[in-house]
Amino acid sequence: MTEFPRHPEHAFVVGEIHSRPLPEFDSSRVVLHFAFMSEGGKSVASAVFAQLCRMRGETVPAAEMRYHSIPWGRGRLRWESHSEFTTFTFDAPAPRSFLGDLHDHPFAAGFMPPGSLISATRIEIRANTPANRKLLDKFDPESLAVNRLSDGKSLLATDFRQDPNGMTVFLLLESELGPAQIGAYAKMAIELETYRTLAMLGLPLARSLSQKLSNMEVDLSRLTAETKDASADESAELLAKINAMAAELESDAAASLFRFGASRAYGGIVQDRIKALGNDALAGNVTLGGYINRSLPPALRTCASVEDRQANLSRKLARVANLLRAKVDIEIESQNRNLLSSMNRRTQLQLRLQQTVEGLSVAAVSYYVVGLFYYLAQAFEKFLPAPLTPKMLAGLFVPVAILCIWLVVRRIRNHHSESAG
Repeated sequence: MTEFPRHPEHAFVVGEIHSRPLPEFDSSRVVLHFAFMSEGGKSVASAVFAQLCRMRGETVPAAEMRYHSIPWGRGRLRWESHSEFTTFTFDAPAPRSFLGDLHDHPFAAGFMPPGSLISATRIEIRANTPANRKLLDKFDPESLAVNRLSDGKSLLATDFRQDPNGMTVFLLLESELGPAQIGAYAKMAIELETYRTLAMLGLPLARSLSQKLSNMEVDLSRLTAETKDASADESAELLAKINAMAAELESDAAASLFRFGASRAYGGIVQDRIKALGNDALAGNVTLGGYINRSLPPALRTCASVEDRQANLSRKLARVANLLRAKVDIEIESQNRNLLSSMNRRTQLQLRLQQTVEGLSVAAVSYYVVGLFYYLAQAFEKFLPAPLTPKMLAGLFVPVAILCIWLVVRRIRNHHSESAG
């Protein structure tokens, strides 16, 4: 067959479906699952798992791998790397007693967590027998949630409370389920608890931002009222305050963008797992999905509400800022017009003064030139034909002198005007 050119990501997208194989568990098994936030980066979590591999003499996974598992005693340790958290899952034979201690597991005193713990889950897998069904009595009856699985012969139960070790305990009572089915239901329970807690991370942030938004909305209402009668200087000051509020709002929105988006995504995964588990409840009990949906959807709606308020407040701030900016611009234009009008009046006054000075200058220079001409005529008086006298020549020279000097001054003024233009 012809070899076709491959997309650069072809190998990744084809192999991704196999990147996290579904675990298979037998009956009478216990599963411990821990999810840690990756505050230190993925390299820290990889280093922790690599150290565990070396401790057991196992091969360290390649740096680009996001899933790996190694045998650990009578069980198996699985490591998974996600976008913002890392998980460690360990399964082993269940102890004789419910919630009994495990003596050989990876999470002993020497275990170094790669980040802060966000979710810890313990799943006890046992046969659905009358004796084991009595284990349901060990859960808090006020928050006990039970799902019937498969054909109704298997049960998945939890009260979403933590045991003395801080782990949320699930009890999977299986009947005629194969290892793959048990593994699938155990994985659903793990993901339900892990993604439920991750989705709820947006709620504390939403609550803190909600109070801040309320304060900003009150401030905006007050500042908007002040814009009605504000002067130009006051409008500029109000505009500066509005811009500062807008900058703070955008900073908060940018900081919460990832958290709220992640909460929505995690919430969607939780709803998918709830749907997969079904809605078949044990008589007298609520399903896991029914119990989770008492708190998770309202929390996600709170996050969405804060996002909507941020967007709405941003639009309001932009509108008020535009109004103030227009008002300030109009005031500045009015001031500029007044300034230009004042400058025009001063220019006209200066022009008239200049013309007056030029007229006086022409008269003064003409008087001086005529005087010089009179002295010159007196010096050559004996050469003058009768009846001309020096005074008569000076009188005749006056209009000539004035015209010549005026022409010279006019030429100089025109030359300066052309140079300035």
